[in-house]
Formats: sequence, C-alpha cells, structure tokens
Amino acid sequence: MQRLRTSLLCAALAGALLAALVPVGASATVPSAADRPEKIVSLSPTATEMLFAIGAGKQVVAVDDQSNFPERAPKTDLSGYTPNVEAIAGFDPDLVVVPDGQVRGQLEDLGIEVLVLPAATKLADSYDQIRKLGRVTRHQKSANALASEMRADIADLTAQVPDGGKRPTAYYELDDTYFSADSSTFIGRLLKRGGFDNVADGAKAEAPGYPQLSSEAIVDANPDAVFLADTKCCAQSAETFGARPGFESLTAVTADHVVALDDDIASRWGPRVVELLRQIVKERTQQ
Repeated sequence: MQRLRTSLLCAALAGALLAALVPVGASATVPSAADRPEKIVSLSPTATEMLFAIGAGKQVVAVDDQSNFPERAPKTDLSGYTPNVEAIAGFDPDLVVVPDGQVRGQLEDLGIEVLVLPAATKLADSYDQIRKLGRVTRHQKSANALASEMRADIADLTAQVPDGGKRPTAYYELDDTYFSADSSTFIGRLLKRGGFDNVADGAKAEAPGYPQLSSEAIVDANPDAVFLADTKCCAQSAETFGARPGFESLTAVTADHVVALDDDIASRWGPRVVELLRQIVKERTQQ
C-alpha cells in the first residue's frame, strides 16, 4: 500500500484515497466569515483549480506543492498531505482550503477560517464544492455558472454513449503496480457513465474502492479498453503497457484501445473532469 500512496502522491491522487476515510460533507462546512477572504491558501490541487476557475485567483496567496494548474497559481513547498501549521500561518491567510481536517483545529485556534473539501465520490460533490467556494469567496454567480456549464457538458457527453448491446469492459490503472478504482469511486462512476463495465469491480481492496489487481487477473479479464492514469508518475504509455509479460495479446492492446491520460486531469474532480469524461466517451464510441 505504501507504493500506492507514493504513486498517488506523484499523480496527485491521494485525495481519492481520502474519500474512503473522510465522508463527503462530514467536515465540508462553510466558514461563517462575513468579509470576502483576500488571502487564501489552498492545500488541494482540485480546490486550486476551482478557485481560479470561478475568478477567485487574485485572492489566492499560496497553494500546495501539487497545485500545478493553472500555471499562474502561486505554488509553494506547502504540503497538503503533511501540512505544517506554522508554515501555513506564515502567509497570514484569512482562509485555508484543505482536503481533510487533520490541522483544522490548530488553524482555527489561530483565528484562521478553514474550509474542508474532501475528495468527491460523485459528480454532485464537485458541483457542491464549486458552489461552496463561490459563496465563501464572494464569487457565487460565476461559481453557479461554472457548475451549470459542467453539468450541461457532462449531460451532452453522456448522451453520446451508445445505447444497447454488450457494454465493453475497461481497466483503469492508477499506478504500475496495478492499483485500480472500482465503481464505488468517483473515477469508477465516470467509467460507468461513459458506458464501460469495470474489471476492478468485485476485487478485494485494502483501501475501500481501490483494489490492487494482479497481472494475471487483468489478462483473464481481457479488457476492451485500458485507461492509464500513471503516465507522469510512472512513465507509462500504450507501448510500455503492451510490453508487459502476457499483455501483448490483450484486446485493448491489439485493437489499439490503450488510452494515455494526463495524471492530473485524471486525479482531480474540478472543472477539468469534463475533459476526462470526454476522453472516456470518445474511447467508448470507438469500441
């Protein structure tokens, strides 16, 4: 499991594991500050993308070391996984957005407002978090518009999924040790929405929703499509995947249906989730 966590850190996927530990909405309360925050620190790559997408980027003074989009985000060496309260407080923030509540109490003791936005498990969570950030940052109109636009785009994409017939199968790879995501996860729900059956369903998982498959299990499942979310963290590609022992005869390999994803887009539940679903639906229409 340690290897998984290391790989997910490289791909900014650790937030997905937190979904199994922190129920969405359990700590995602909206700060009660009446004034618009002018010094925001984001320790979540997804929250960073959301903040800039709703027009609150000028209020952001620092983001964590995994927040690499958009490029103008003020990236620092702050960590969202092992947050340092003293380092965070050094930016004199009036709002800190975090993916879990591990330092919430300490920051609030310093008089700093905290918004906890756990990893989403469904699309509704994404829309909800965008709207929460809109209310807190006083960009509610643009946040509502963004959520509505995402919802409409996703509905359009879903409508493109072929009806009827046998659903093709897919394997979604989180790292090159065969950790995947089943249909109980945000990623798994996107695969299902995109028209695929998930070969990871039913597999035993150390972290709920994220089973580690074996190469033999993947060969036996013989997926019709493969989605690689480890192109950056683990330097994987259609070529490296097909070169693995026994994989050269997989249907996805022989039919050229191994899709290399951008790890960052594939690991976050912000505005760019539309791009991820677009790739999934595109692959589905080619089956």
